[in-house]
Amino acid sequence: MRNNYRLFWGILLLLAPVQLLAQGLRISGRVTSEQDGQPVPGVNVVVKGTTTGISTDASGNYSLTVPGANTVLLFTSIGLVSQEINAGNRTVVNVVMKETVNELAQVVVTGYNTTQRKDITGSVTSVSPDKFKNIPVASFDQALQGQAAGVQVTQSSGTPGGGLTVRVRGNTSISASNRPLFIVDGVPVEDGNLTGRDFGGQQDNAFALFNPNDIESIEVLKDASAKAIYGSRAANGVVLVTTKRGRSGQKTTFTADVQRGLTEIIRRPDMLNATELLELQREAVTNAGQDPDQRGLIKGVTDGVNTDWVDEVLRRGVYQQYQLSAQGGNDKTQFYLSGSYRDEQGVQLNNGFTRYTAQFKFDQKATSKLSFGANITASYAKNKRVKGDNFLDGVYSGAIKSLPYYAPYNEQGRLYGPNDPNYAGFPNFNPVGQAVLPRFVSYTAKFLGGVYGEYEIIPNLRFRTKASVDYNNITEDNFEPSSTAIGGFLESVGGQGYGDFSNTTLATLISTNTLAYNFQLPGKHRFSTLAGFEVLSRQQRSNNVQGRLFPSDDFTYIRSAGVVDQGDSYLLNSGLISTFGEVRYDYDEKYLATITARYDGSSRFGKDRQFGVFPSASVAWRLSSEPFMQRFRFLNDLKLRASYGFTGNERIGDFQFLGTWASVTYSGSTGVGPSALVNPLLQWERTREANIGFDASFLNGRLSVTVDAYDNLTDNLLFAQPIPLTTGFGSVQGNIGKVGNRGVELTISTVNIDRGGIRWSTDLNLSHNQNKVVELVSNEPIFRGYTADGVSRTNVILPGQPLGTFWGLKFLGVDPATGNAIYDDKNGDGRISPEDGQVIGNAQPKLTGGFTNRVSWKGIELSVLLQGSYGNSILNFSNTTLLNAGADIENNQTRKALQRWRKEGDITSVPRYELGNSYNNYHSSRFLEDGSFVRIKNLTVGYNLPRQWVTRYGMTSVRFYASATNLYTLTRYSGPDPEVSTLDGSTVSQGIDFFTLPQVKTILGGLSIVF
Repeated sequence: MRNNYRLFWGILLLLAPVQLLAQGLRISGRVTSEQDGQPVPGVNVVVKGTTTGISTDASGNYSLTVPGANTVLLFTSIGLVSQEINAGNRTVVNVVMKETVNELAQVVVTGYNTTQRKDITGSVTSVSPDKFKNIPVASFDQALQGQAAGVQVTQSSGTPGGGLTVRVRGNTSISASNRPLFIVDGVPVEDGNLTGRDFGGQQDNAFALFNPNDIESIEVLKDASAKAIYGSRAANGVVLVTTKRGRSGQKTTFTADVQRGLTEIIRRPDMLNATELLELQREAVTNAGQDPDQRGLIKGVTDGVNTDWVDEVLRRGVYQQYQLSAQGGNDKTQFYLSGSYRDEQGVQLNNGFTRYTAQFKFDQKATSKLSFGANITASYAKNKRVKGDNFLDGVYSGAIKSLPYYAPYNEQGRLYGPNDPNYAGFPNFNPVGQAVLPRFVSYTAKFLGGVYGEYEIIPNLRFRTKASVDYNNITEDNFEPSSTAIGGFLESVGGQGYGDFSNTTLATLISTNTLAYNFQLPGKHRFSTLAGFEVLSRQQRSNNVQGRLFPSDDFTYIRSAGVVDQGDSYLLNSGLISTFGEVRYDYDEKYLATITARYDGSSRFGKDRQFGVFPSASVAWRLSSEPFMQRFRFLNDLKLRASYGFTGNERIGDFQFLGTWASVTYSGSTGVGPSALVNPLLQWERTREANIGFDASFLNGRLSVTVDAYDNLTDNLLFAQPIPLTTGFGSVQGNIGKVGNRGVELTISTVNIDRGGIRWSTDLNLSHNQNKVVELVSNEPIFRGYTADGVSRTNVILPGQPLGTFWGLKFLGVDPATGNAIYDDKNGDGRISPEDGQVIGNAQPKLTGGFTNRVSWKGIELSVLLQGSYGNSILNFSNTTLLNAGADIENNQTRKALQRWRKEGDITSVPRYELGNSYNNYHSSRFLEDGSFVRIKNLTVGYNLPRQWVTRYGMTSVRFYASATNLYTLTRYSGPDPEVSTLDGSTVSQGIDFFTLPQVKTILGGLSIVF
């Protein structure tokens, strides 16, 4: 490794320009954009009439030595208006440049550097905050939904502050994380679930702690060239989030934003009323040869009460958000300061999410060589949760299943409890009581901060150091009184309440040091080099305690519990040490090349497998700059790109390579015993990535097209390899198998009309990804997901099939003569059994995308975002209960049960209802549906008051707007929402709807004032 360092620095010194040693006047300065005051990297600064020149660095700075005071500096860059400036006797020359073609001049964050879009050789998608500023997104990952090609974002449920699934170019792993690496202001932040207690498969979202209104830009790095700089953590893509900062040369501005609105469920499940259900139940009992009257199913009596349980547990929620921010600065100092409050009342009773955030960013240029700054994000959230999804005592799920014959309240207006003989319509709990009586509250505090310093050692050689911390503290306070299912019914609790309390701290410290050197050689050869060293240390500390047998429901904390005999605590430390480098080459802004490499060492693997190298290379050819292309005047830019490289995935948890021991109890005695087998050869997953694409801009930027095609293969899959049980273990963590992803992405942006004060623009992105398990340790199917029928599993991992593949019997219809289900006897043995199971579909869409139209005219704005998915299946697992032809009379049924077979000759897809006939309810493709949908994700109408009106009162702008989210969904799926997923974030068991709360529709009004 030492020889590699010597080689790198040797090359760097050999490439150093000779003019650094020349005598003359040294001029330095900074190039910024007229549009937003931000620094512009990659601008050519040349002494006119010579080959002496340099290019601006990531911060827009440049420095070069010129012959004398009569020097004329020429500033050029594709997409910017060129400028000639007489230097005179000045030593500092700052320049503000105007954009010609916005797309090409756009500044893009690319890992540890920034560059203009015209100079990118990899696949990078940018998402501007203008695209989601009016959408009431709770987190920045939600802001990506429908906005970026190759990025699939699925909101798993309608729970406020709930989890989202984000995939960049498909799933690369079976058991390791498939989430992208999220970087906020240069710091890798905690993602996914922060809380420890399961709430029916639904997780919380760590990114809900950030205020999306503080975001300046989001970049998604998709191919190896763009993301290999992050090495062993980049296989699933990298999302770079940059928050707002002050702008030089701008007076301080204050912005106030207010949003208020209502939320409600997008679609309610259509259940049977009391009379319809009673008729069905009587029919099912009669078909079984029994007397329904003897079972208490009496017309006019049993259905004397008709309760809509879904209405009882749902409500219309109130949404509100307020923010105040200040932004300003000059050539020396820039700052940004904001504070916000968000409160979202859930559509389920007693469910809500409240968040407070504060943001501060400060940048100071102390001297011509030294600059420093700091950024701080602080937030605090209160999440009031309710049980949901596949919980046996879930609120929404319980309401759907409960019989309409019963009511939640008795004649005195009190909730029925578990010991009441008239207790609701479900044997274990009252859904309304389960919503309002327990206390499930999570309190989360986050601090994300960093300080940096940058110093110019010699002209254009800059050293930057930054120290950062991501600190999260999560406190969970839960209590279930004796009037609830767990607190009063569960035998192991004792029927006198149950409580648990936990606290978790997640802290990441990171030190990043980089050395950047930009120079230009005679003949229009430009080089930008970067070398870095980074150390990351992460600590997780957690503890919890549980109590039961409380004296009464008035005593709700652990100190009052009669028995406190369960709990847990642990401490985990992990770390990453890395070196990385990047060299960018540019000849005449025509031929571009980038070489990137990272050398990572992770504590998560054994000493023989701790370190690895992740290289990448890319090239680009700006075809539009060739002389033979000049006749095509309508073509502004055409760039062909190709890249190849390797990335890794080390996110599998800590120290799984170790052979570990744990405490065990045997025959009343406590001791220690082996809990996991050792595997010193365990290593990270590796993804080989190849990408080709082109970027084109026509008609002065009115039409832009980007196309990418990729082929990725992940090997060394981290997976629990099955081993013989005679070893005492069922599996050992190993590296087995391969998963592939191939796909095509298309992005088109147009300005359709721009005249007479009318501007109409369109953005379209489409993505096709083909996922496939290429190889496993054997060709035998590995079953995952839910257990159906007490035997079958809903999902399978199988070579040749994509992850998320559904397994079950193939349903062929209903026999018109008997009303019984017909299944495919795959093995031909004359009987239907689990051995007839086969692949029946998969949850992977063939096509995903987003389509946005924006129209403005005389201060009026209209924006419409359509988002959709095509070709994926969804398992309506709720219908194994709600369309149960075995007639489980303890649960309500969906209205589709009215289409059931009743008499000979009936043509239908719903088998006959017969009590106890489980054959008609075998797990099969009968419950698999087309999950394709198109959704009006957002519709916004706004009006900007005329400037001459607002300036009278000292304001810069005033804008009113109304916004609707999830306004309408076009789909053939029979459930309430085709986008939900019960097992939030699952890779192998995605696309399952098992009593999952649908997403919510939000309609709000907003006011934004700048002064």
